[in-house]
Amino acid sequence: MPEDTPAESAEFGGAEGDESTALDSVMAERHRLLSLAFRMMGTLADAEDVVQETYVRWYRLEPEERDSIAVPAAWLMRVASRISLDLLGSARARREMYVGQWLPEPVPADLFADTAKVPLNSGSSAADPLDRVTLDDAVSMALLTVLEAMTPAERVTFVLHDVFGVPFGEIAGVVGRSAAATRQLATSARRHVRRGRRARVSPHQHDEVVRAFRDATVGGDIEDLLRVLAPDVELRVDGGGFVNAAPQVIHGSNHVARWFQGVMRKQPGLRLERRETADGLGYILRDEERRYGMVTFDVSGECVTNVWLMLNPMKLTNWPLDC
Repeated sequence: MPEDTPAESAEFGGAEGDESTALDSVMAERHRLLSLAFRMMGTLADAEDVVQETYVRWYRLEPEERDSIAVPAAWLMRVASRISLDLLGSARARREMYVGQWLPEPVPADLFADTAKVPLNSGSSAADPLDRVTLDDAVSMALLTVLEAMTPAERVTFVLHDVFGVPFGEIAGVVGRSAAATRQLATSARRHVRRGRRARVSPHQHDEVVRAFRDATVGGDIEDLLRVLAPDVELRVDGGGFVNAAPQVIHGSNHVARWFQGVMRKQPGLRLERRETADGLGYILRDEERRYGMVTFDVSGECVTNVWLMLNPMKLTNWPLDC
């Protein structure tokens, strides 16, 4: 992948600033870049790698080259996007060798709050509300799992345009396509999103259903649990090879209910401690001393339709235990 040069830095638009302002701008962009890279890559570790490499490339530039960059934030976003595009191909290959099921990393609801609501080109018409998927679940498991089904170019285009509001003409330079072809990538990506979504429910409805799931699981009544699970519910468990986990997707309300009942029987001291996730209410699975996992949910109507259980300790670093 070619290095980015100052000649490319005018893309994503902006005005000149002095050296001090440029340095402040570069340092202030780290969290936003991490937000971008996480949406691209699906884990915080991979996102950190993208951001680190982005800054390495910035500091490799000669001082005169950095001074010639009108908008450092735009240059950084472009470079981070190119790095993500390059890494997504190898990441997919690694995930094919992953032990068991691979899931994106669940994150707290507020981890990336307000990082993607103001496009770099604030005057651009690219962020057409009719063209964009709502941002309230932009880092949810529900959307991240759909992003995994996209090609790398689709994913990068979708994140840049529909989440960050970058114009197609500027995304074209990142993905190496024409602006028209880039629009088609976005259209294809949105089809993935629409196919992967059921009817949306309000946050209140989501949390009510999830609480009913928790009560039925802890209470041990399989009939109560079956009532809150959709007939075609799916359970995915990511252990990462560190812990025993279901190696395949568990399909159907009866199988999912009995799986959770089996877990509770084997670990009677296990409790579910509530957390606010990007999907809504979720739960830490823990006993008195140890955190075992994080469970998040997708809800349609009055039933749970997807359950994502993260047991891989490398993807639980943002979920400390309450005392």
